[in-house]
Amino acid sequence: MQPYVYQRRTLTEPDWRRFPGWHDITRDQWESAQWQRAHCIKNIAQLKALMGDHITQTFYDDLAADQAHHATMSMLIPPQMINTMVPTGDLTTDALYADPIRRYMLPVASDRLTDWPSHPYATRDSLHEHDMWVAEGLTHRYPTKVLAELLSTCPQYCGHCTRMDLVGNSTPTVDKLRLTLKPTDRYDAMIAYLRAHPGVRDVVVSGGDVANVPWKHLESFLMRLLDIETVRDIRLATKALMGLPQHWLQPDVVEGLERVARTAARRGVNLAIHTHVNHVQSLTPLVARAAQTALEVGVRDVRNQGVLMRGVNATAADLLDLCFALQGETGILPYYFYMCDMIPNAEHWRVAVWQAQQLQHDIMGYLPGYATPRIVCDVPFVGKRWVHMITEYDRERGISYWTKNYRTSIEHDSMDLDRSYPYYDPIDTLPETGADWWRKEHAE
Repeated sequence: MQPYVYQRRTLTEPDWRRFPGWHDITRDQWESAQWQRAHCIKNIAQLKALMGDHITQTFYDDLAADQAHHATMSMLIPPQMINTMVPTGDLTTDALYADPIRRYMLPVASDRLTDWPSHPYATRDSLHEHDMWVAEGLTHRYPTKVLAELLSTCPQYCGHCTRMDLVGNSTPTVDKLRLTLKPTDRYDAMIAYLRAHPGVRDVVVSGGDVANVPWKHLESFLMRLLDIETVRDIRLATKALMGLPQHWLQPDVVEGLERVARTAARRGVNLAIHTHVNHVQSLTPLVARAAQTALEVGVRDVRNQGVLMRGVNATAADLLDLCFALQGETGILPYYFYMCDMIPNAEHWRVAVWQAQQLQHDIMGYLPGYATPRIVCDVPFVGKRWVHMITEYDRERGISYWTKNYRTSIEHDSMDLDRSYPYYDPIDTLPETGADWWRKEHAE
């Protein structure tokens, strides 16, 4: 018997009518992007109305405590995503607590660690993207690549969001930053920067989520990017391909995407969609249809960038189940799994570097090579590094050291490229001697 046994699983759309609040919702309503957006779950009262008497008050009290004292993201979950929670079996409080989609989309106070809910070095903008803005929303972190944050909203808010300092509504624990320019002025400044910096060839168009940009505005921005001869790669970042596939199946969006894809192909530009799926439960026939439609109209690739999280997908079986379904059933290429970033109140999700290394080892040899994802650590001031690329590792204290071969936009030519940068494992994964060291170092 092999450590992992592959079994093909046909994708299914869970029956949303099992929820009391949706018992009379038709398929036409369900497949409407407008209906999905209008019926997102935004608060506990709406969740109660949806669940009926299936879920006890204990869960709602737990959820309320989290929102008041821990949550870095406000609640916003499309029906499509709710419907992938507890997709089979009885809808009970215990089943909801145990569900992997719930664990990161609807976190509760009892999920969080009590001793070290945040790492001592956790920060709101853990990757210093805002520090590297060269125009509002435009992060120039790598020599040839930029991140264009067109807006600060998404169709859904994930509890572990790395951009929790900017994206979404403020919460009791986080007063969010705000984009201040009008969208047209922000886009103009981004285009002007890219025209003035021909060394940038790769643009990740993100936010927030590009599915929240009105299509005519997004298409206009993309066509302007395609007019810049030095831009050769454009990647559209949208979790909504999974969380709200109905958006990407709207006729005006499909037709507009085809216009952009044809223009990109004529100009030799690689146009791809990057989505964010963390668990195989999230993959349904609607998600597959949205991905395949994008490919049919000329998008070169649809790729997945998941986040590695305890309680969600941090086992080899979970990752392999997801990757086989992505690659084999939806046409989405498994690309990256990021280690969860060091934001506040995220320690219960994060894994240690050695655990990520073991997972990379354990998934090798099962998937086709081109569809075997790389597990990466996004090290502050360094960037994405395969988890085996550490220079030095103090396992006892959970401190790894990493190097890089370039300077970011905020580093001067005089800065030494030979220096190393630290990254920190969750303290609860350390041996007791290491945890003691951290307690002494950060005693109040």
